[in-house]
Amino acid sequence: MGQVTAHLGDTVPAGERADGNGDVPAVEAVGLVKRSGSTTAVAGVDLLVPQGGVHGLLGIDGAGKTTTLRMLAAVVPPDGGRARVLGHDVVREPGAVRARVGLTGRFASLDEELTGAENLLLLARLLGYSRAAARQRTDQLLSAFGLTGAAGTQVGRYSGGMRRRADIAASIVVRPDVVLLDEPTTGLDPCSRDQVWDVVRALVRGGTTVLLATRHLDEADQLADRVSVLDAGRVVAEGSPTQLRASVGTRTLHVRVSEPGRRAEARALLERVLGVPVGADADLTALTARVPGAAPATRALAALEDAGIELARFALGSPGLGEVLLALTGRPGEDEPPPGPRRAVR
Repeated sequence: MGQVTAHLGDTVPAGERADGNGDVPAVEAVGLVKRSGSTTAVAGVDLLVPQGGVHGLLGIDGAGKTTTLRMLAAVVPPDGGRARVLGHDVVREPGAVRARVGLTGRFASLDEELTGAENLLLLARLLGYSRAAARQRTDQLLSAFGLTGAAGTQVGRYSGGMRRRADIAASIVVRPDVVLLDEPTTGLDPCSRDQVWDVVRALVRGGTTVLLATRHLDEADQLADRVSVLDAGRVVAEGSPTQLRASVGTRTLHVRVSEPGRRAEARALLERVLGVPVGADADLTALTARVPGAAPATRALAALEDAGIELARFALGSPGLGEVLLALTGRPGEDEPPPGPRRAVR
């Protein structure tokens, strides 16, 4: 597909987009609630998302991400609380919200009997493009999403990755002011995932605000300026990825001993000095431990030196978003291995 360019948002029918007020939040939600029978899917979500950039909603399946996006898109009404998108109330002004928002679910929603080009042409015409402009916009999107070669193929015959790219293309035929992406890389191979990431970056460069729901930790890390962590239908933490890492209060010490035969001795010494479990993986020279800061790590390295245990390498790294999610919710994210005993950090 190559690098996605800003022409994803250049062609817009006359009169379709209103001039926005940059002082108005892209999304504002207070105490948003949604119930399904006896189940509360969203239990009081608060969000304040300024215009521009990518705001991530990070959480495991069942955290309330999809339901939150559907309420913000005025697809389903909330059972409690209130929400506004670019100043428009999702309950009192659903039409105005839908005119400014693009929602893409995790599964393709195109007509499988039509070709990729026919789907995009139909949508463009329905959204007000002239015949010539619709063809131009269709060609732009097919090219940008790497689908030109499959333009004449029925969508029902697309691979999973092609279907996802076509579905996202359909959601931005007219570039909305706010795009709500619900796990856009689900089912994609790494190459297709990177292509979708390029699409998101191109949307932001064109002035669109993106609200990205994801369970993929690396996706939030790569794309989001700020992240709201959802658990059991509530926002349990919010901040930049750097701020969220700092909130965990731990860092990871990585050491590699020069002599594999001394790894067990080094592990026992580190556990004694640090007072925490030290992990040992398949690499017979490597050890890792979570430490509360640089000072304990320095003491541990000094103890290894005093014991005559030579190191081939050592590093002190910041926690990943996976560790943040585990600390805040007691559950790992998609890209994390299963944890040991559950622990909660308050």
